[in-house]
Amino acid sequence: MRITTRGQLAVSAMTDLALRQKMRPVALSTISARQGTSLSYLEQLFSALRRAGLVDSTRGPGGGYTLARRADQVSVAEIILAVENLKADELQNMGVTQAAQVKSMTGELWSTFNSRVMEYLQSVTLQDLVAEQLAKGVAPDDVVAPAAAKPKLTPKPRPLMARVGVPNSVFALGSIPLLQRR
Repeated sequence: MRITTRGQLAVSAMTDLALRQKMRPVALSTISARQGTSLSYLEQLFSALRRAGLVDSTRGPGGGYTLARRADQVSVAEIILAVENLKADELQNMGVTQAAQVKSMTGELWSTFNSRVMEYLQSVTLQDLVAEQLAKGVAPDDVVAPAAAKPKLTPKPRPLMARVGVPNSVFALGSIPLLQRR
């Protein structure tokens, strides 16, 4: 069994979602900002998670994603299987004779290994990961606003010139007739 970065990011994003979905759907842009993952990549992952029935989506203002089931009912194995392209037979990329030789010599070893890894991943729930994050001190309220929602700074008003008739720039100085400059 190979778990790629895709599976790891999906588990991390689902943990983030489970931590923060208490009252409303969570926007992928906020998960993206917290996780440092591109928004388009998260959209691909969450599309697969939605097809697998692990998340629900809400469109429109205030929309985002929520878990389709309680966090204690979602295993890490389900999340990984939803986003990874895992096949039952890991020997799919080998030639026929090579695959047959590997199966005959060590097939039992690898199938036992894969089943044990899968058993472990099935035993760990999303709620376990949330509890682990809370124990580390990660607060669900740690929300990073997307770049578009940051408040704009208003410029401070500039003080007025105390002397009237004095040019305030080189360009203004150039527009005063030569006789007035002396």
